[in-house]
Amino acid sequence: MLTRKQHELLLFIHERLKETGIPPSFDEMKDALDLASKSGIHRLITALEERGFIRRLANRARALEVLRLPDSIAPGLNAQKKFSPSVIEGSLGRNVTPPRPQTRSVDDSASTIVSIPVMGRIAAGVPISAIQNQTHMIGLPPDMIGNGEHYALEVKGDSMIEAGIFDGDTVVIKRSDTANPGEIVVALIDDEEATLKRFRRKGASIALEAANPAYETRIFGPDRVQVQGKLVGLIRRY
Repeated sequence: MLTRKQHELLLFIHERLKETGIPPSFDEMKDALDLASKSGIHRLITALEERGFIRRLANRARALEVLRLPDSIAPGLNAQKKFSPSVIEGSLGRNVTPPRPQTRSVDDSASTIVSIPVMGRIAAGVPISAIQNQTHMIGLPPDMIGNGEHYALEVKGDSMIEAGIFDGDTVVIKRSDTANPGEIVVALIDDEEATLKRFRRKGASIALEAANPAYETRIFGPDRVQVQGKLVGLIRRY
């Protein structure tokens, strides 16, 4: 069961998407619900996502999708199919490596691969604007990604080279909004910039740590950073 504020926010997002096709901004949601800060909106969105009512689209600023509404309002919407990777037949034909340390080759004769979307580029350096469009699909062996929802990003920059991640690599990300200290994550900063960094905590703050001494660790308040996924694999073409 949703709280009153969760219910109000869900309907507000749904109506805005119906009217304009564009999700409302955090400031618009804050004003619509008469909340004092955007942190309250973050908590409400997280609660709605955990309950399966909405989905935050990976590595996109302001991108929300309504998956279902309460049955009392729109029972038909709840039959909407949720995202799941499609399984295709064919050969991968490329070298695949985990983040570190070994290189793994995928046999061209592999008969089953899983197709996941490539969502553009991610900065391994100074953060760049969050990518908002799927560019293409790639195929991976099922045992590389396991369960859950996954997507891929092309790496731009050299801030993670000591973790074995280089400019031009493609990272495979498991969608998640939480991370443990030390894990490499996709982090969305201020709903605008996306970066690939190692996740740390500094007291009540969040530190995004590079794996290159040329880059400084950046520290943010917890309301400024959203974890959007964790690194689970890496693809490198030769």
